[in-house]
Amino acid sequence: MSDTKSVPLTKSGTVAQPGNGEAKASPTKRNRVPRSVEARLQSILGIALVLVALALPLYLENAFLVMGLSVMAAAVGAIGLNLLSGVTGQLSLAHAFFIAIGTYGYAYFSGSAGGVATPYGGLELPPLLGAAMAVVLAGLAGLAFSPIASRLSGIYLGVASLSLVFLGQHLLFNWESVTGGPNGRSVPTFTLFGFPFANPAPGESQVILLGVPLRRNELLWYLFLAVLVIGYLFARNLLRGRPGRALQMIRDKQTAAAVMGVNVRRYKSSAFVVSSMYAGAAGVLLALLLRVPTPGSFGLILSVTYLAMIVIGGLGSIPGAVVGAAFVAATPLLLNLYSDFFPFLAQPGSGGIDSGTLAKYLYGGAVVVVLLLEPGGVAALGRRVLYGVTGTTRRQKARAAAPVSSPVAETGDAPETGHAPETGHAPETGHAPETTTGSLGSSDESSAVAPSNGPDRGTDPSTEGNRRP
Repeated sequence: MSDTKSVPLTKSGTVAQPGNGEAKASPTKRNRVPRSVEARLQSILGIALVLVALALPLYLENAFLVMGLSVMAAAVGAIGLNLLSGVTGQLSLAHAFFIAIGTYGYAYFSGSAGGVATPYGGLELPPLLGAAMAVVLAGLAGLAFSPIASRLSGIYLGVASLSLVFLGQHLLFNWESVTGGPNGRSVPTFTLFGFPFANPAPGESQVILLGVPLRRNELLWYLFLAVLVIGYLFARNLLRGRPGRALQMIRDKQTAAAVMGVNVRRYKSSAFVVSSMYAGAAGVLLALLLRVPTPGSFGLILSVTYLAMIVIGGLGSIPGAVVGAAFVAATPLLLNLYSDFFPFLAQPGSGGIDSGTLAKYLYGGAVVVVLLLEPGGVAALGRRVLYGVTGTTRRQKARAAAPVSSPVAETGDAPETGHAPETGHAPETGHAPETTTGSLGSSDESSAVAPSNGPDRGTDPSTEGNRRP
């Protein structure tokens, strides 16, 4: 019986020669997928946007500063909801409830007693500690609801989570010692290690950056931007790791995910808790922005608004959630700011179509257009633009991810020419040769090679899902 073994081919089709002159069986090596041009462009674009955001407060007027603060606060909450609804596929209408917990939790933990018509209390804790406790409290509320969230999905979970919104509205209007009742309560100024994020009092020193004095909104801008960047990076790294792949498998097919060893209930509960904590962080930012939050701001309309953000931006896309939040949060403020250019807009409260009502029509229509024309949202359009700029298609990326070498059957020693046999059949040795596979790095024992259309990619995460055309 002949000595049959596998040798790898190089890209040019030649047989790789061992260093000691003897043909040795070696496992096929898979090359890692190089970092694509799209990834580099996304990183460069992200860094550029952060640098621009750092410089914007030095040049923007106060109205645009408030608009930017609203966008960043909404973006943090949209990222959390996208992790739950876009990545995991769990519909939730309770996002407004967890945002309210973050808002009033911070106001109660760090605020002091006050109120004239409706007295309310406060623990007067340090603002940083109060903000952290408010986020944790929102996470605990999500954990309390997670047993229900782990057993339901789709419209059933949406209806179940809707009950939290009505429960929250009842508590916000009637728990006056904490929320201040229908008139709301004041929010304490945020301080970080003794540095207040507020306008300086008369006679106090003022922070000046590049000749521009930094007042309350400028200081809050950098605080909000830091929270948004941290939340964005955490969500991106979460999706790139094992938990992110497990959440996506649950979204695509829960039964298949369970068969592959994913604890479906645990991951669904964890996604609900993480989303609740993101909502709590957004609530803290919203409290600092509003100063005097009222219960009427945290109804069902707010939850639907956040759903519109992630649908417009693109379900499952973290950058898309930020873009969708920017569109939905900035549109009413822009229409209100430039209402003079729209003569058909009525004054707020007059009964006609004001800027806020028109903004709801606009992003409601945007949701319909996205669902009909581009279900992937703005994120899918952005990917198409990147493919057009770089000239890279999905097929080219699959080819780049394919292994460089593949095993072929060789009988006896390696040919002296260093090239693969041209005949395509075994040499005539008087008996049928036996071949072995070396793609899995097995021993030298012989086994039959099953015909295939390409090399076995196994479960290599860098090439999983790719198919050679």
